[in-house]
Amino acid sequence: MKLLRRLSISTAAATLALVAIGGLVRATGSGDACPDWPRCLGSWVPPFELKPIIEYSHRLSAAIVGVLILVTAWVAWRRQRHDRAVFWASLAAVPVVILQSAIGRSRILEGARAGGGAGTAGIVTVHFMVAMTLVALVMICATAARARPPKERTARDGRFHALLWLTLGTTAVLLLVGAYVRGEHAGLVFLDWPLMDGRVIPKLGDAPSVATFVHRVLAAIAVVLGGALAWRARSVPHRGLRALTWTAFGLLVAQAGLGAAAVLTRLSDASVAGHVAGGSLAWAALVALATAESRLTGRHEGERRPSARQVAGAYVQLIKPDIILLLLVTTVPAMILAAGGFPPAGLIAATLLGGTLAAGGANALNHYLDRDIDEVMDRTRGRPLPSHRIEPEQAAAFGVLLSGIAYAWLAITVNVLSASLALSAILFYVLVYTRWMKRSTPQNIVIGGAAGAVPVLVGWAAVTGTVGLPAWVLFTVIFFWTPPHFWALSMKYADDYAAAGVPMLVVVRGAGETATHIVLYAVQTVAASLLLFPVARMGPVYLASAAALGTAFIWYALGVWREGTTRAAMQLFHYSITYLGLLFAAVAVDALARGVRGVA
Repeated sequence: MKLLRRLSISTAAATLALVAIGGLVRATGSGDACPDWPRCLGSWVPPFELKPIIEYSHRLSAAIVGVLILVTAWVAWRRQRHDRAVFWASLAAVPVVILQSAIGRSRILEGARAGGGAGTAGIVTVHFMVAMTLVALVMICATAARARPPKERTARDGRFHALLWLTLGTTAVLLLVGAYVRGEHAGLVFLDWPLMDGRVIPKLGDAPSVATFVHRVLAAIAVVLGGALAWRARSVPHRGLRALTWTAFGLLVAQAGLGAAAVLTRLSDASVAGHVAGGSLAWAALVALATAESRLTGRHEGERRPSARQVAGAYVQLIKPDIILLLLVTTVPAMILAAGGFPPAGLIAATLLGGTLAAGGANALNHYLDRDIDEVMDRTRGRPLPSHRIEPEQAAAFGVLLSGIAYAWLAITVNVLSASLALSAILFYVLVYTRWMKRSTPQNIVIGGAAGAVPVLVGWAAVTGTVGLPAWVLFTVIFFWTPPHFWALSMKYADDYAAAGVPMLVVVRGAGETATHIVLYAVQTVAASLLLFPVARMGPVYLASAAALGTAFIWYALGVWREGTTRAAMQLFHYSITYLGLLFAAVAVDALARGVRGVA
């Protein structure tokens, strides 16, 4: 065990040194000094000049790290297979270091073909994030080898645990955005600090300026979270955890200071290299802290803990993938209508990924806030929090993290308007609907429908940079569609909602009045769908589809009003999903057909 401990610590130290030298290579532009690989200027011995020596020392350090990782993995396999954290972290580091070397090679050769610059922004970003993954793995291995789980673990501080993972996730996104800023050479988009062109929120245009703004905001959030974490660490009984927490906080503050120095010194070599090294050290300290906290605290021995597969499934359930799919089904047709044809595939993919992250974050926070209700209702007792597969604090941190990543991703890859609309939907769904209206008024689902309708605005804004009148009509369709869809479901689970104290319309006013409201909103939904025909100048394909689908929708709604049975309500519920999907498919088909005719 001593050999593995020494090996893993040496590997971690060498990996951090490798990243620091990589930062020096980037700061000095030494990557262009050796345009071939693995040799330098055709020789195994580099010229006795500063830049070739810096670049070649980076390659030599990478080779040393690779050997250390292989030896550590071999020793862990021979002696420590029973310790999953040590064994799997050391094993996973092997393919990651190979991938890192391959990306480094590609980066050098592509830079040479392009005439300098050591590769594109995409390669720079991926290269750095793989490096941070490698740092995380070697730190997990080194920390786990040193922090052996005690026989009796102390109880975990839920707030400290949630803050830790939130800080860790925020720092990961911060590093990702920072790598992109370096790759785009956007460090001096704003020449002042902490303001940007003399403003707190500057005028944002292209992706580099947005990325720089998001990077600075994330840096401030990371420092604040690190401070809150250090303050909360006072209640942690382990002295080592407290020391590591304050170390991580100090490194986050230092990292922010180095970022400021990089701007104020106009990207001096020392400040840029220090900024890269500081970021990797802060990340390493947080990963070590998370590993040590999970080893030293938590459930006592003998308590049953969910398997990794159960936990992974719980996180998937936490984001409600079925609801996300329905939201995305409405986003793409809105983009096609806005573009008058198929938008670029990259834009669609970026928008859908951002929308998925945003919806997943909102749904995870909904699970956290509704955990007391879910505990009571038979329909929801199997959800991750009532079934104790995930701790509430973890769900909250996961939701906030996904929401933050969604905003950063959409702002950088799409535009700020789309990101802001997605963020507004998250805040509305979590604070206005879940936290307030759901428990206070029978009109809760009417108000909550606004959050579910925002994805069409996000899709439209992604293509046009604005929100046009047709997008608002599509928004209105989903807004009116939501109440009959969910009221139909609530009629089946009325007893559940009554037991949980949720004032759904069927609980407060009864099934008869609920059925009447369902018919009224179904008619409004169909009317809004037909309004799109003149507003967006839709063609006969859409008009015929909207009329036929809408007639069936009203028919099913009238069935609920006539019969008032659970069977009729569930028929409407299932058809309502089909209705929305086919209606938006008709939007896309009609827009594409008109686009083809226009080209012809």
